[in-house]
Amino acid sequence: MMSSLSSAAPWWRPSTGRLLAIRGGTPLVGSCPISGAKNAALPLMVSVLLTPHLVSLRSVPGNLDVAVLASLLQRLGCEMHWSSTEVGLAVTIAADRIQPAHIDRDLVSRMRASVLLLGALLARCGEAHLPMPGGDAIGLRGIDFHVAGLRAMGAVISLDGGTIRATAPHGLQGADILLPQPSVGATENLLLAAVLASGRTTIRNAAREPEIADLAACLTAMGAHIAGIGSHMLTIDGGHALAGAVHTVLPDRIEFGTLACAAAATDGELMLPNGRVDLLGAAAPLLDAAGVEMREVDGGVVARRAAGGLRGIDVTTGPYPEFATDLQAPTMALLALATGASAITETVFEQRFRHVDELRKMGADISVRGRTALVRGVARLQGASVTCTDVRAAAALVIAGLNASGETTVGGLDHLDRGYDRMIEKLAAVGADIVCSDGNG
Repeated sequence: MMSSLSSAAPWWRPSTGRLLAIRGGTPLVGSCPISGAKNAALPLMVSVLLTPHLVSLRSVPGNLDVAVLASLLQRLGCEMHWSSTEVGLAVTIAADRIQPAHIDRDLVSRMRASVLLLGALLARCGEAHLPMPGGDAIGLRGIDFHVAGLRAMGAVISLDGGTIRATAPHGLQGADILLPQPSVGATENLLLAAVLASGRTTIRNAAREPEIADLAACLTAMGAHIAGIGSHMLTIDGGHALAGAVHTVLPDRIEFGTLACAAAATDGELMLPNGRVDLLGAAAPLLDAAGVEMREVDGGVVARRAAGGLRGIDVTTGPYPEFATDLQAPTMALLALATGASAITETVFEQRFRHVDELRKMGADISVRGRTALVRGVARLQGASVTCTDVRAAAALVIAGLNASGETTVGGLDHLDRGYDRMIEKLAAVGADIVCSDGNG
């Protein structure tokens, strides 16, 4: 696996050990730049399949999910040229010779975003055979909405032995599609398919996440006709050949919120270049109420603990602009240190409290009833041996370890690698006592 990733993403370097060791208690102080958004970069990379012309993406985060998708695209026949810039990685991708049957089952099983290949390959090639995608075990996240929307556009799709087999024998046609829920993945998949489909497609109850608007902006630069960007209704006049484009990935709002929580949890102060409070939606005032001060300055945001300390709040996750489910776990780690009690209700994914047991090992006072976690703050967490269960749980455990007394060892580092660009390196640069070890020490 490593050789295939290195071929497609030569910049990729996995964590150099099986365990992360953190000695907490040191305030984080310094500058920690925010990378391009993982959740924007992945669909942007898939969009390259829609044109034979060169597409260049800037501010691409160097995480494991991006490396895996790069390898998938290479297997499909894409050629890639990577370079490093002041704002992160840049990649130019040529997708003039696509081989839609060349999809690696092992790679697809490693990431949820691989399902976006379905809409793009159907639109460009008229066929797609895709193993069921993998990713974090945080809920069912079925692809029913994706399949129903593509079928409405004329696709013939069957699920056979763990493989999605899709064809568009008469080409994709525009359709009026109502999503039962504002699914980010389904909105992106249908948007990718619709820009090359004949006629007009309307996606109602579309997700409104900033990463979808970023994808739509890139597609528009390539020549797509899209109206309603940022709203619940996207209207796409398809069938126009797409050209190449140059596009800069928007900053990662989840990394930004996570590092702001880390600054407050350690009673430090971080300058977060490229951070944008406006991308946080409802999370911005809620984090402020919890005692995470975020002050906008030229070039970014300064984050620190408010003078009044950390305070318990009530949080309910939901589709953008509501509180992001991807910030739920890092926020829980923060609230485990707050004065008073907090109630966190998870409405998006039914299995996204798997980090609770790991935080309890560190002395957090958390009880769960159904989809609500009651968090009673404690003065200090204690170092323990814990394991990451998904991408955002990994960030929560790192935040907890940065506060805890003694040493915290964190296993399951693939999850941290998947979602964050050089997180260990960034934290070490602002004072964290954090290193990878081989686990034999």
